[in-house]
Amino acid sequence: MGEFVRVEVADQIATIRLDRPKMNALNGQVQREIGESARAVSEDPAVAAVVIYGGERVFAAGADIKEMADMSYAEMAAHSATLQDCFTAVARIGKPVIAAITGYALGGGCELALCADFRVAGEGAKLGQPEIQLGIIPGAGGTQRLPRLVGPAKAKDLIFSGRHVSAAEALAIGLVDRVVPDAEVYQAALEWAGTFAGGPAVALRAAKQAIDHGLEVDLDTGLEIERLQFSGLFATDDAKIGMRAFAEKTKAKFTGR
Repeated sequence: MGEFVRVEVADQIATIRLDRPKMNALNGQVQREIGESARAVSEDPAVAAVVIYGGERVFAAGADIKEMADMSYAEMAAHSATLQDCFTAVARIGKPVIAAITGYALGGGCELALCADFRVAGEGAKLGQPEIQLGIIPGAGGTQRLPRLVGPAKAKDLIFSGRHVSAAEALAIGLVDRVVPDAEVYQAALEWAGTFAGGPAVALRAAKQAIDHGLEVDLDTGLEIERLQFSGLFATDDAKIGMRAFAEKTKAKFTGR
């Protein structure tokens, strides 16, 4: 439990809740607490899925500009490594992760949302990478995760212009996966996360790793990653349970082992 980031677990779903009023600015402390929370939920066997939520008003409006403004190159070189490590911890959570986006998800806030597997946005949400307007570029994964998600041309449009996009446009370009009324964002994310509760946790983790690591390599290497993950699952109890249930036409009751 951090000062600005807390983890709440109910019904096998962990919520990583950002709470640094007014705009959830992502200063160094918040970044570290996000990383710690991500590692904790990833290791917790009681957690089947994760929701990242900034509250009813805002997801996260970005990095704390006041904190960064006077940093030297040497200071930022160290700080940016910590920033990326904390966000990468979110991307490497070995469970399905859903970002529940209300209000602004800008700069570092958008980059945090990019670390999730899925994004649910409210109708009034605004997303973007406005760093160019400060004379800098995204530094927490935006230049890498955004083009992998929406393609290089759309990513360059957002990063070069720094413009904000509406939830409707974000849905159209694949930046978010679902748009719901603002008041329903968190509940929609919880319901989606709930579909993974009771699922084959080892297979879900293997699928996520195969997809994510496969995107970083050539096709032949990706296929080998898939083959090894696929073969390894035959050593799990869940694979035996699932196949037996299929043969017997019953519902599988997975154990996560």
